Amino acid sequence: MSIYIALGSNLGDKRENLEEALRLLKKKGITVCKVSDFIVTEPYGVTDQPAFFNAAAEIKTEKSPIALLHTLLDIENEMGRKRLRRWGERNIDLDLLLYDDQIIDLPELKVPHPDMQNRDFVLRPLAQIAPDAAHPVLKKTIKEMWESLRCCCRQNKL
Repeated sequence: MSIYIALGSNLGDKRENLEEALRLLKKKGITVCKVSDFIVTEPYGVTDQPAFFNAAAEIKTEKSPIALLHTLLDIENEMGRKRLRRWGERNIDLDLLLYDDQIIDLPELKVPHPDMQNRDFVLRPLAQIAPDAAHPVLKKTIKEMWESLRCCCRQNKL
């Protein structure tokens, strides 16, 4: 089973925030198998905020997708995350991207993450650790989605 999460931070010591989130995952019984490089990215959606540090991680857990979501939210709360505005500043953000090949459409959880194919800050680090992982709805690999996004972005800059 392959489970992937995204990590992001743009407040405080961004690198330390990502590292602390990874430590807390382990403390809560989640195995962290692989972690991408930490990359610096520009804000998405709301652009009047500091740049982000982003990463992706492959994890292993016996938790159900909903239980894992609650664990991710617990870690955010434990680290003091404040939700002041949608897509706004945050010291930590943990998103469940893929949970094996499951498709989940619940009010509180959508897997695969509904907008991951449009987000460089998700696809770039995820492509480092799981280029061949498949999006169960789009039927494309992470590498294919990232290359498509990069191509699209380059064309829009011309």
